[in-house]
Amino acid sequence: MTTLDLPRAVDRVTAPAAFLGRKLGAALLTLVGLATIVFAMTKVIPGDEAQVAAGESATPEQVEEVRSQLGLDKPAAVQYFDYLGRMLHGDLGTSSSTRQPVLDDVLARLPGTLELVLLAMVLAVSFAVPMATVAAARSRGGFDKVSRVGAIVAFGLPGFWLALMLQWVLGSWMQILPISGRISVGVEVPHRTGMTLVDAALAGDFAAFSNAFQHLMLPAFVLSVAVAAQMFRALRADLLRVRSRDHMTVARAKGVPTLRLWTRHALPNATGPLLNIIGIEIGMLVGSAIFVESVFGLSGVGDYLSNAVSRKDITAVIGTVTVIGVIVVVANFIVDMLQLAHDPRLRTPGKVQ
Repeated sequence: MTTLDLPRAVDRVTAPAAFLGRKLGAALLTLVGLATIVFAMTKVIPGDEAQVAAGESATPEQVEEVRSQLGLDKPAAVQYFDYLGRMLHGDLGTSSSTRQPVLDDVLARLPGTLELVLLAMVLAVSFAVPMATVAAARSRGGFDKVSRVGAIVAFGLPGFWLALMLQWVLGSWMQILPISGRISVGVEVPHRTGMTLVDAALAGDFAAFSNAFQHLMLPAFVLSVAVAAQMFRALRADLLRVRSRDHMTVARAKGVPTLRLWTRHALPNATGPLLNIIGIEIGMLVGSAIFVESVFGLSGVGDYLSNAVSRKDITAVIGTVTVIGVIVVVANFIVDMLQLAHDPRLRTPGKVQ
C-alpha cells in the first residue's frame, strides 16, 4: 500500500463507522426519549398507581406501604432515575392483574405477536413489490391507474371496519377461513418458540401448520393492507425515478428484455427506499396488532395491553408500551445496518448521508 492509498483506506473504514455511530447514537437518544415520555405518562394518567397495585380492598395503611415499596413517595427526579436504572436491568414492575413481572408476561406473548407482524410484512411485500414494478413499467396505463386508486382506497380503509367485514364475509357467511384463535381446538403443537407456524414446521406437522396458517391469514391480511398501499406508492415513485437513469437507458438500448430490465436493473436500485419503508412500517404494524389481536381473539402483546388498559393496570400498560418502543427502535437499527450492507454509497467517503 502506497502513502497515497493509506488515507483512502482509512476513509473506507471511518465512513461506515461514522454512519453506524450516528445511527447508534440516534437509537440511544430515542430510547432515552421513550423512557422519559413513558415516565411522564405514569404521572399524568388518572388514578393512584399505589392504590391499583395494592388492590381495591386495601386499607390506607396498606396503600401507603405499597407506595413506599414502589418508591412513589420519593421526589419525581429520584423516581425518574430509579426508573431508568430498573429499565436497564429489565425490571418493568409487577402487573397488578397477573401478579407476575411485566417483562415476563410480555416476553411470553411476544413470539405470537412477532409471528403475526412478520407474516403481515411478508404479505405486504408480496403484494406491493410486483404491483409497483408492473405499474412503473406501464406508467399511465390502465393497470397503473387502477392500482394507484386501489392503493389510496386501501390506505384509507379503517382497519377495525375491514377486520369485522372480513370476519363476516369470509368467516361467518362464506366460511372459508376461521375468524378467531391461533389454531383449532384439539390441534396440538409442541411449544418451542411460541410461534405456532414455526413450532408446527419444526414438528413436521403439515396439518397443524396449514391449520395455523388459515387462522392467521385474516388478521395478517388486515394488518398488511395499509402497509402494502404505502409500500406500493413509495416503491412505484422510486422505480419511475430509476427508469430515467443512464444504466436503464443503456440496458434498453442493448435490447434487454422488459422483465429482466425491471427485475435485474430497476428493482435492485429501489431496494434501499424499500428497506426504509419497512423500518418505518414495523412500528405501524406492531401498533395495529393491538386491535387486530383483540378483534380476532389472538393471545399476544396487543391482547395483553388491551386487557391491561381495561383493568387499569398502569404498570402493565407502561411496561408493554416500553417493550414495543424498544422493539421498534431495534428493528429500525437493524434496517439501517441492512442499508449499510446494501448501499455502497454509505460505505464511500464523502457519500454518507
